[in-house]
Amino acid sequence: MKQQTQEVTPLSGMESLTELYKVGSGPSSSHTIGPERACLLAARIYPQADAYRVILYGSLAKTGRGHGTDTIIKKTLAPLPCDITFDCETKSLPHPNTMDLYAMKDGRALGQLRIMSVGGGRIQVLGEAEHKPVILYEHKTFNDIRAYCEEHGLRLWQFAERFEGPDFWEYMREMWDAMKHSIKQGLADDGILPGGLNVQKKANFLYHRRSLGESSETRENRLVCSYAFAVSEQNAAGEKIVTAPTCGAAGVLPAVLYYEQHKNGFEDEEVVRALASGGIIGNVIKTNASISGAECGCQAEIGTACAMAAAALGELFQLNLDKIEYAAEIAIEHHLGLTCDPVCGLVQIPCIERNAVAAMRAINAVTLSDFLCETRKVSFDKVVQAMKETGRDMSTLYKETSEGGLATVGVHHHHR
Repeated sequence: MKQQTQEVTPLSGMESLTELYKVGSGPSSSHTIGPERACLLAARIYPQADAYRVILYGSLAKTGRGHGTDTIIKKTLAPLPCDITFDCETKSLPHPNTMDLYAMKDGRALGQLRIMSVGGGRIQVLGEAEHKPVILYEHKTFNDIRAYCEEHGLRLWQFAERFEGPDFWEYMREMWDAMKHSIKQGLADDGILPGGLNVQKKANFLYHRRSLGESSETRENRLVCSYAFAVSEQNAAGEKIVTAPTCGAAGVLPAVLYYEQHKNGFEDEEVVRALASGGIIGNVIKTNASISGAECGCQAEIGTACAMAAAALGELFQLNLDKIEYAAEIAIEHHLGLTCDPVCGLVQIPCIERNAVAAMRAINAVTLSDFLCETRKVSFDKVVQAMKETGRDMSTLYKETSEGGLATVGVHHHHR
């Protein structure tokens, strides 16, 4: 759930959904996806290198081992050897997540790159022009989007289609394929997660543990949870996942859509459209509030993932825009104030379980919205604003620093 905060100028509109959904190695956008991309860049620039030296600074040095930064660097640069140094002392850094990569040949440096992992998996090479977000949508709020859709007779996925590039649907199909792959891998996996907490992988156990006389409701909960656990455990193990909107909240959306596809026989094409609709909701939150646990606590990650899953499911069920908005609003509203205080800084406790709970809550939000939409009093945009203000007022102890709350209570080891 790591994502470094930075003061940024408010965007004049929204970026492409391809900036929201990204395939990368968990468990952290800043600490694994960013460094992974940095290594791939170095390998492209220095194809003649026979070894590498990497120095990690700031937050990458302090929490790099817990987040598997060193593991992903070695994996990405393999089979070439790589010597990694954790420098926790150097203070004058261009960014809290800074790393130096030295490409070596016959024991001498061919060249050096200083790269910053600036959040959301993005990297910035020192000395190169700063990456400026490309604004595809001039609309920023859900009210603006709804007005445009109503005027042009569009559903949310058609709204996305109108502004995204020609390769958009191919990209979204790749995202859905990657999500399904994470679920299947996670369900087939067992053993202990890395990091020292001794957390047992549970997706496989949940998926197979049918009880006699199991009600349809219990079966739904068990399967949805097993899918969410599958993706979240893959993330915690440093495997490939899709940010939705972040690594730490990557299990919610795939779990809901995978369950509904198998239950109701939706085609991949319908699911991919639902993904686009959920992405628009995520984009509104990212643009007007935050999807960063470091900035606004876990309400920004799990709350957003739940809202995206609710909107996506509303799209699958062909609900109207009002009902989709209300479902997303319910999802965010009931995560307001959710803290981000992972035990030992690992994206495991309470993060994995939290993905499963949010997936079930997304399904409930859609059901509730379908029944009660006419009675609603609060708009989605207002709830997003409330989330931003709540996050701003939240103590930094509860914003993924692992310095307060649940992170400090210690772990009870259950002995059988």
